[in-house]
Amino acid sequence: MALDRIEKRFEKLKTEKRAGLVTFVTAGDPDLGTSLEILKGLPGAGADIIELGMPFSDPMADGPAIQEASIRALKGKMTLAKTLEMVRLFRQDDQVTPIILMGYYNPIYVYGVDKFLYDALSAGIDGLIIVDLPPEEDTELAIPAKKVNMGMIHLATPTTNEKRLNIILRNGSGFLYYVTIAGITGTAKPDLTPVKNALDKFRAVSDIPMAVGFGIKTPKNVARFAEFSDAVVVGSAIVDIIKNNIDEQNVANSELIGRVLSFVDELSDGVKSAKRED
Repeated sequence: MALDRIEKRFEKLKTEKRAGLVTFVTAGDPDLGTSLEILKGLPGAGADIIELGMPFSDPMADGPAIQEASIRALKGKMTLAKTLEMVRLFRQDDQVTPIILMGYYNPIYVYGVDKFLYDALSAGIDGLIIVDLPPEEDTELAIPAKKVNMGMIHLATPTTNEKRLNIILRNGSGFLYYVTIAGITGTAKPDLTPVKNALDKFRAVSDIPMAVGFGIKTPKNVARFAEFSDAVVVGSAIVDIIKNNIDEQNVANSELIGRVLSFVDELSDGVKSAKRED
C-alpha cells in the first residue's frame, strides 16, 4: 500500500469536499501501552491521517511540548523497532488510515536505510517526514524511498519560492507539508492570510495535496485553515493533553486516553464545519 494509501485518502477527502485532519503523537508517550491505545483510537475520533513521531534525543525543529514527549518516550525505553511494532499492531485492525513517521534521520541511519524501508513498509508505514533532510540530501532517503513506493513528504516554509518548491517536490510525494510559521513547533500562532496566499501560489505550479501545520491548536483554528488547505496538522495541543494527564513518574491517569480522543473529535468537527472555497 504505502504511498497508495495516502493518495486514496486524499481522493476520498476530495470526494467529501473537505480537508483532512492530521494528528501527531509521539510513539511511546507517555508509555508504550497508553500510546498504542491512543494510536488505535485516533481514526475513530476523526483523524484522517496519523503522524507518529519517532522519539529522538535532539528534536531541534520541535517546540518544548514535543521535545518533552520524546524525552518521556525515551525514558520509557522506546525505540524505532518498537515504534514499527506499534504500527504492526495498529494494522491488525486498520488497513486504511495512512500513517506517516515523522522525525530525524539519525535513528534511520543507525538502523540502516534499506532495512528500515523494508521493515517500515512491512509494518504498514505509508510515508516519512524527516525534518533534518533537505532536498539536497534526497539521495540519503527520499530517492531510496521513492524506489519502493514509500511516501516522502517534504516541508515548505514561508520563505519557499517557486524555484525552491520545484526542488522540494522533485523527489517529494504524498503531500506537501507547509510550515505556517518560521521557527519551531507549537510556539507561535500562524496568520491565516499569508498561508492562504502561499498555497495559492504553490497550486499554480503543482497539484500535490497541501497540508498546513505548526501552531494550529484549536477546533476554531483548524476550521479556518481547513477552508483552503487539503489537510490541517495538529500536534503540540494533543501532546499537551498527554503531559497534563500524567504524574511525575510519567504514569497516565485514567482520563488521559479519553481526553485525547475527545479533543481529536472536536478538531474533526472543526474540519468538517469549515466553509470550503472549492
